[in-house]
Amino acid sequence: MTKKPLISIITVNLNDVEGLKRTMTSVFEQTWQEYEYIIIDGGSSDGSKEYIESFSDKISVWVSEPDTGIYNAMNKGIKVASGEYLLFLNSGDHLNNATALDKVHVHLKNKEIVYFNINVIGDNNSFIKKCPNELSFEFLHNDLPAHQSTFIRKSLFDRHGVYDENLKIVADWKFLILALIKYNSTYKYVNDTFTTFYAGGISAKEGSFAAMEKEREIVLNLEFPILMNDLKENFILKRIIRDLRKSRKINWLIKLRLLNKF
Repeated sequence: MTKKPLISIITVNLNDVEGLKRTMTSVFEQTWQEYEYIIIDGGSSDGSKEYIESFSDKISVWVSEPDTGIYNAMNKGIKVASGEYLLFLNSGDHLNNATALDKVHVHLKNKEIVYFNINVIGDNNSFIKKCPNELSFEFLHNDLPAHQSTFIRKSLFDRHGVYDENLKIVADWKFLILALIKYNSTYKYVNDTFTTFYAGGISAKEGSFAAMEKEREIVLNLEFPILMNDLKENFILKRIIRDLRKSRKINWLIKLRLLNKF
């Protein structure tokens, strides 16, 4: 009986053959090999299919066919994955070096979600995006660990379903916030970096921020109405404190030691 791989790496691509080459190369060069590699191509016409096919001996599963969007493609990858943990490394993003998986697989043991830092490269800058060691609803309200540096146990998808294809931008965020807040999934943060993400893509396109906020608001109000009431109150209190800190009178009272700094 063939042993199941620890990790399924899933790459989604559509007409980005140059980015795909970068991603695939970073996977193939890994010194640690206990993974399967799955590529879901959306029926590209730029040579991506031919490039994938030329490396078919190194790929566990691949398809090149039309899909209805990025989450439909990612769900196809989830369906055929047999690894214990899934990593979504989409076209253009890459593992940082040949030993990237060597230093992360040791952390994939007991927790259902394991997330790391990620190297972000923009048009004019680059930085390491870090996440908190302890996650909170307030943090997840606006952000999430990057999917390119997050391992999700396959059993979570088996139990709670796959990505919501009715959403165009935030289905991966919805899955994580439900898993962590609603279903109390176990998680672990590792303060290390093994992947690089190039800023861009659907969430960076003009007008997409407003669409993303709208989708998030729909999800939050549907799934967490009571928590949203508390969070709105918290935001109001923070704004009041921020305004008080800017007050000239308050600052004078602090200087005169008639009021403690807050």
